[in-house]
Amino acid sequence: MTGTFSNFDLNLLRVFDAVMQERSVLRASQKLFLSQSAVSHALKRLREILDDELFVRTATGMQPTARALAIAGPVRQALGSLEATIGLQTFDPGTSPRTFTIAASDFMTQLVMPRLLRILAVEAPQVDIVIRPFTRIDLAEQLDLGRIDVAIGTFATVPPRFSSDYLFDYDDVLVMGPSHPVGEMTREALSRLSLMVVSLGGDQEGAVDGYTSERGLGRRSEMYDRAAFERAFPQGGQSTRVAVALPHFLAIPALLDDTSLAAIVPRPLAASFARTVPVSIHELPYPARRFDVRSLWHERLTGDDSHEWLHGVIGRAACYLRKDMP
Repeated sequence: MTGTFSNFDLNLLRVFDAVMQERSVLRASQKLFLSQSAVSHALKRLREILDDELFVRTATGMQPTARALAIAGPVRQALGSLEATIGLQTFDPGTSPRTFTIAASDFMTQLVMPRLLRILAVEAPQVDIVIRPFTRIDLAEQLDLGRIDVAIGTFATVPPRFSSDYLFDYDDVLVMGPSHPVGEMTREALSRLSLMVVSLGGDQEGAVDGYTSERGLGRRSEMYDRAAFERAFPQGGQSTRVAVALPHFLAIPALLDDTSLAAIVPRPLAASFARTVPVSIHELPYPARRFDVRSLWHERLTGDDSHEWLHGVIGRAACYLRKDMP
């Protein structure tokens, strides 16, 4: 069956959007305050109109078809524009019981979230935050579908459909446990160490120069300046061993304790470690680049009061990192 826009029921798009976000008829019905049968009936009508199955029931939930994925972004953008135009929702941070979903690594979570939560406790006590892992998801798809409100990280390429704000920048340093003798860190001294580094899925197929590309969005996944490291220790010359590659940062202090390992980590994270555990911080004996950290969101959210407020709060929570950086 086919239909024209003149007699199209726009409520079907609200149902489609809810099922796309929740991947569940039950959760979509709860979100829309409809019965499950009403949601199922709406999906049936939409399938007939679009001549596509749209969602396939699996053991892990309602999985969208290629056609559903293709229209999900435009549908979400259109609904968001209608809500903003009609003014269906007003946002007062002091009273609004909103939930925002943020994608961030453990590095960003440790540095930004404590201050963000302190701001929320005072200014938005009913606002809840959900942190999603920066890895193991298609970040661009989740932003397109509206399942993530904002991502915090380092990005090489940003498609025009996304907007971003600069938060801070950093370079890398070396951290060592208390069992290591403290002295000047030369290339020769570094070459005698066994190192830990962090890769957030940077070794997966399609990663280029430490960045993973998804739907035009390039996010940093190899969390040390590998190119600078390899220039300092070229193959066949003086070399050092990368003994451990981790998918996260927060295990590093425990692994440094009573071991011969040292780790290359972002400078602000090293400072955070040093405030709570006995580690020493050393400058790397070679020049490493600085990386920008940005907040990233879908452009359809620009101008939405609640999201403009969220971006401002994240910027305030991260601003101390700008002041403390050399």
